[in-house]
Amino acid sequence: MRQYSILGGHAAPLGATVDGEGVNFAVFSQHARRITLCLFSDDGQTETQRIDLPERDGDVWHGFVPELRPGQLYGLRADGPYAPDQGHRFNYNKLLMDPYAKRVTKHPDWHDALMGYEVGHEAADLSFDTRDSAKYMPRSVVEDVLFAWGKDQPPHRRTSQTVIYEAHVKGLTELHPDVLHKGKFLGLASDAILDHLVNLGITAIELMPAQAFLNDRFLIERGLVNYWGYQTLSFFAPDPRYLAYHQIAEFQHMVARLHSAGIEVIMDVVYNHTGEGNEQGPTLSFRGLDNKSYYRLTDNPRYYINDTGTGNTLNIDHPMVLRMVLDSLRYWVEVMHVDGFRFDLCTTLGRTPTGFDRGASFFDAIRQDPVLTKVKLIAEPWDIGPGGYRVGGFPPPFLEWNDKFRDGIRRFWRGDAGHVPVLADRLTGSALQFDHSGRPATSSVNFVTAHDGFTLMDVVSYTGKHNEANGEDNRDGHNDNASDNMGVAGPTEDVKINAARAQRRRNLLATLLFSQGTPMLLAGDELGNSQQGNNNAYCQDNEIGWIDWNAVDPEFLEFTKRLIAFRRDHPILRQKRFLHSRERLMDGIEDLFWWRPDGVLMRDQDWTAPELKTLCAEMRIASGTPLYAQREEALFLIFNRGEAVSVHLPACMPGRRWRLWIDTGHPDIDGEVIDGSIIIAGRETTLALELEAF
Repeated sequence: MRQYSILGGHAAPLGATVDGEGVNFAVFSQHARRITLCLFSDDGQTETQRIDLPERDGDVWHGFVPELRPGQLYGLRADGPYAPDQGHRFNYNKLLMDPYAKRVTKHPDWHDALMGYEVGHEAADLSFDTRDSAKYMPRSVVEDVLFAWGKDQPPHRRTSQTVIYEAHVKGLTELHPDVLHKGKFLGLASDAILDHLVNLGITAIELMPAQAFLNDRFLIERGLVNYWGYQTLSFFAPDPRYLAYHQIAEFQHMVARLHSAGIEVIMDVVYNHTGEGNEQGPTLSFRGLDNKSYYRLTDNPRYYINDTGTGNTLNIDHPMVLRMVLDSLRYWVEVMHVDGFRFDLCTTLGRTPTGFDRGASFFDAIRQDPVLTKVKLIAEPWDIGPGGYRVGGFPPPFLEWNDKFRDGIRRFWRGDAGHVPVLADRLTGSALQFDHSGRPATSSVNFVTAHDGFTLMDVVSYTGKHNEANGEDNRDGHNDNASDNMGVAGPTEDVKINAARAQRRRNLLATLLFSQGTPMLLAGDELGNSQQGNNNAYCQDNEIGWIDWNAVDPEFLEFTKRLIAFRRDHPILRQKRFLHSRERLMDGIEDLFWWRPDGVLMRDQDWTAPELKTLCAEMRIASGTPLYAQREEALFLIFNRGEAVSVHLPACMPGRRWRLWIDTGHPDIDGEVIDGSIIIAGRETTLALELEAF
């Protein structure tokens, strides 16, 4: 085996960098005494050489290896104190992944040798394990990240034009009959998937975690896997399970293909914790390189702060950890050309020793970054830490997932009392939460379903969850789903129940797409996809978690396309400014009217009436918004959860008339002219009428 020499190299950039003459390695560790580069044979089976990084600038260890080439397999070892009570867990016997690796070969193979301590020892994690873990570890790979992008142009969609489609790489593609590379990035880039997204009207696909992640040991022992991917191990490397030919260019090709179809790529990223778990977890990368720097520790530094529910919390307050996160984000934008990020448990990223701070270093760093301020940024605005629920509390330019929208809309259509005012709040962009600090109405990412919870079909088919397949005796997952099975749990041959379920699905989706804010659909909902009542399919890499393309509801698919097209064609539904039922400051014209069915404007006492089950809203272009859509003077939306009712329409000016475009009770209706009043069918109907000239 060839033996390489090493020179001093450079402290930046971090990671393994190819320059044509060799490879520069730079690794951060504040508390290590030595960092060793380990080179491996082409098949990864033999450790061919260990080379100590010869130079240290501050806390960055570095060295340059002449004549080393892309494709070289490597790992790291870190020597330092093993003193858990002081926060240090160095163990030179453990091979470590490079935190900046651009590709990794596989997932770790579970074995006790992956632990820095002796499993079963009476001293627990205070003990020290001397076994070499290399046999069970993935190899980091030296990569040349250049890609022939050609004329790739990010779509740069305005947020007001955005319709997000949350999808899992494998779940979306595995069962599609016309996809060749099933379960892979290349499969997602196929004509079949692109055609579906374009025809549906999607403008952005939000990919569930695609950075390399861990298969938890307790899942492997149950015969399951980490399907969703919220256990990141490498913030720069795509997960190897989604690569068909072990090339990061496959991800880049996927992005280019989506861009060519006018679709943006948003990545769901997990920077709040890593897959190494708590003090009883494995030593795979960050823990072995510098546990005390990478993780937030308690007053007893043997233990980890656990604001994420996963055992550990990444220490974003440390400048080098923050640098890694920002370097990672910029890498995915500049090298992989993604268009935005959804931050898992984003409250954690803004938590300081005194609590959540919308001016925390993470937010301030992003807000001044010339690269990251150009892409879409979406916060999941909660975690399980103290004061962790922060919906509406993030600084611009962040958008936020709005679970208040999900819960309020589901409960309204389920028939819960007192939810007409809730519907009104959600319909107009959840202004109480978001109308501050100059934030636009598009700040609210509205959804009725997401990966975490029931699918749309299951919302109307199951009253309770059915997570038995997860192996936790149905204890996991949300218990309050604001769902209703319409009288029978799961699939049924009852024609009336199936009709009622289809009606409610149409109402839920119409409400989503008629609301101010940024809509997000869960992949498969447009097809009628079910997860058999499982509302926590995080470990179901099988037919439960995959979309069934052979059981498509074609009528509902066509109705979904109509709703998205209607939203696209009517800017009143996707305004940047908030609508308010008050006089406009500029011209004295109101932009939002709440009407009673009898044609009288709503009064304060009407909102609290126990019999209130119908909401009628007239929307106009908001005050201050350029009137670029003069032909649209108003939309009239009706949401009826009660019995059949006659609704008197607002009087039209001469030369104007109301035309009915959407009726969830009659999904094929197409532009019927309505004069004076309209009879709304009972129990569940949503209508949209446009005021137009004739």
